[in-house]
Amino acid sequence: MGTETKSNSYTGQISTSGGNPKVMKDSLSLVRQTVNQHSQSNQVQNQLNSNSNSYPNESDNEHDNNSRDIRAKQEDISRKEAIVPFVPIFVEEADVIQGAKELLKVIRPTWDLSHVEFKSFTDGITNKLVGCFHNEISKLRDENGGSYLPIKTQGLSPVQSEDPVIIEKDDEEFTDDLAADGAPVQYSDNVVLVRIYGNKTDLLIDRKAETQNFLLLHTYGLAPSLYATFKNGLVYEYVPGTTLNTDSVLCPEIWPLVARRMAEMHRKVRKHGDSSATKPLPMIWKKTQSFLDLVPERFSDAEKHKRVKETFLPIGRLREEFNKLYEYLEALDSPIVFSHNDLLLGNVIYTQSLNTVNFIDYEYADYNFQAFDIGNHFAEMCGVDEVDYSRYPKRDFQLKWLRVYLEEYLQRSHIQSQEVELLYVQVNQFALASHIFWTVWSLLQAEHSTIDFDYVGYAFLRYNEYLARKVEFLSLTAAKNNK
Repeated sequence: MGTETKSNSYTGQISTSGGNPKVMKDSLSLVRQTVNQHSQSNQVQNQLNSNSNSYPNESDNEHDNNSRDIRAKQEDISRKEAIVPFVPIFVEEADVIQGAKELLKVIRPTWDLSHVEFKSFTDGITNKLVGCFHNEISKLRDENGGSYLPIKTQGLSPVQSEDPVIIEKDDEEFTDDLAADGAPVQYSDNVVLVRIYGNKTDLLIDRKAETQNFLLLHTYGLAPSLYATFKNGLVYEYVPGTTLNTDSVLCPEIWPLVARRMAEMHRKVRKHGDSSATKPLPMIWKKTQSFLDLVPERFSDAEKHKRVKETFLPIGRLREEFNKLYEYLEALDSPIVFSHNDLLLGNVIYTQSLNTVNFIDYEYADYNFQAFDIGNHFAEMCGVDEVDYSRYPKRDFQLKWLRVYLEEYLQRSHIQSQEVELLYVQVNQFALASHIFWTVWSLLQAEHSTIDFDYVGYAFLRYNEYLARKVEFLSLTAAKNNK
């Protein structure tokens, strides 16, 4: 479920005393200097070829060694070149457009603000997002006028990710979008996205780690460029396309792209300096325990407390339920890989003209069990605004999806049926952990978020689905399902 859309979802609003965003004027020259350095280094950074990273295959060990050497050199370059300026501005949630203007004065000083159009994406349930569209012509033109790209928001559901940027261009406008060497592409220098963090989301998310994840994934070609950070948010590159919905995620031309993209992330990405000899602690354990620690035994809102009391309090009962489940899941030996961990539909952007998908929002990205990332995505196929668990993918669809995933993850075309079956069992059992994780997340949001979303109701939806599926999923075995 996640952060911005749900849920990308995460929501909250930040409210502080004072009016317009405050800028430390004496720091602006230094920030602009850093921005200029970042601009000069961006060309080098964007030439990093993510496709040079691969796991060893028996047939190409020599090629793999070369790839590893290249990757090491690329990561060294990336660490030197990835200068992300910090802008000392706090954007008031009540005046995000003005805040975006103040940021643009620093990071895009050559832009004429009278030629910038701002679009607020206000349907997220954790953060807020503002798109800043610059037109160099003396007057912005409408969608029939030429160079200005119209924003189409009709595809967004009422509770969808703020991060998805819905900008459609004609096919011929994409001719220069792909770099010849497959390196990360900057889609437009005239569009930036400003994301403002939600209220108390620092309780849920390590913002420093999020920034590091953003940069890390960009070096692998799996994330857009990060232009700057500010006191309560990020400024970054937009990704053209449309977010998925409960219908499009099942389309035969789209779901294989998602499966391969996830497998590519799982197969390639490693944090800088991490050694394969050290087994990282899975995110699902760390985050769930920290969330459980923060859920209050008495909610400040009396009505919410009354609703959650019988089912979820004291919170120790939910902790015990999760701990028992985790002990069982840990024994499955699902590989620990670098995962997105929040791949709800609003966090997947499909660009039809390029036949590609991209993932957005890396607030929960971290090492985790492979099967959790997949199982969480399957659970998110049921929707957020209108959750319908009858949409949970059927076995036949899952087996096809998992086979495509394994072809990319294992880098071979011949996948044995027992390999697919084993992953099928693991994925569905880890989907149970996904339900508990977002249940606890929802309870925490119910206490702190100021977004108009029924977090308590969502907590019940996720937990009831956990209870409904628990016996069925935990009884699965690879042998029983092998046909």
